Amino acid sequence: MIRGDIRSLTAYQVPDSRGMIKLDAMENPYPLPDSLRGKWAKRLAKAEINRYPDADARELRQMIAEQDGLSAENVLLGNGSDEIIQMLLMAADNSACVIPQPTFTMYELISRWLKRPVASVPLEKDFTLNAEGFVRVCAREKASIAFLSCPNNPTGNMWSRSTVAQVAESFRGILVIDEAYRPFADDTYVDMLAPNVLILRTFSKLGMAGLRLGYLLGHPDTIAHLNKVRLPYNINTLTQLSTRFFLEHFDLFEEQAKQIRAERKRVSRALMGIDGITVFPSQANFLLFRVKGADDLFEKLRDKKILIKNMNPQGGLLKECLRVTIGLPEENAAFLQALEEILA
Repeated sequence: MIRGDIRSLTAYQVPDSRGMIKLDAMENPYPLPDSLRGKWAKRLAKAEINRYPDADARELRQMIAEQDGLSAENVLLGNGSDEIIQMLLMAADNSACVIPQPTFTMYELISRWLKRPVASVPLEKDFTLNAEGFVRVCAREKASIAFLSCPNNPTGNMWSRSTVAQVAESFRGILVIDEAYRPFADDTYVDMLAPNVLILRTFSKLGMAGLRLGYLLGHPDTIAHLNKVRLPYNINTLTQLSTRFFLEHFDLFEEQAKQIRAERKRVSRALMGIDGITVFPSQANFLLFRVKGADDLFEKLRDKKILIKNMNPQGGLLKECLRVTIGLPEENAAFLQALEEILA
């Protein structure tokens, strides 16, 4: 009854985080202020949940587009960026998908769900991307779609503008530049938009993970074709109302992102000062670091009720690596203290 290749896959695992300091999922740790929460509740109270949501989400798309000087026709919405990745992989010509390695796991996982071949291009030892090598693999595999996560997850680094531009100018398939961590980065590649170059973003990392809203920026013709594989009413009424409300108060989330960037710098410096730890540069809301005995350290941190992400099982460039999300200042302090106690 179930396809053999599906049987062989492992489902995406979300660990139980009850009672833990949760630093494993790249979430914004700052709760919504009570003053704003009350206004939000009043807005939601007016929702007509007996009716289907606005199928086109025109007002929300316009608000999103205006942030980058675009129009609603440049915006496609998804139930999280994962759904948009699925739409893209469904709509692209049925040939290979090319991705760096390591990178965000859902590019490969969704490709395999859809029986699309995947070709991986290993990053350099310092996690940089060889643009010529990437384009060469795209040509060899006759790829119809490729993904570049900028900044990259799980490494946290931002590939140079010249690197991304070289891929964008050379690749003739659909190039998706995933800017999920844009709020924490120094640059954006939205100026590279073209009929075959798209920008993928999400509100999840900014502080709205529970709303599950992602969006794609692209040429109107490309967006119109992708809309043909979008499920009707995919963005529910409460998410549309909530996101529109939060966009009216966007300065709050920008300030929180600023605080996260400051904490990222502080935690990075602290990790650099601990013997045996190599921490890698990051323009995301997390830090990747390498330490001997990563599996053991991960378990001992969990015993202390601190949950981070163990990347060591993936092997390769991620051997002996752990990834920690930047949390509240007191959560980061608890993580660093526990880390020093264990390593001592």
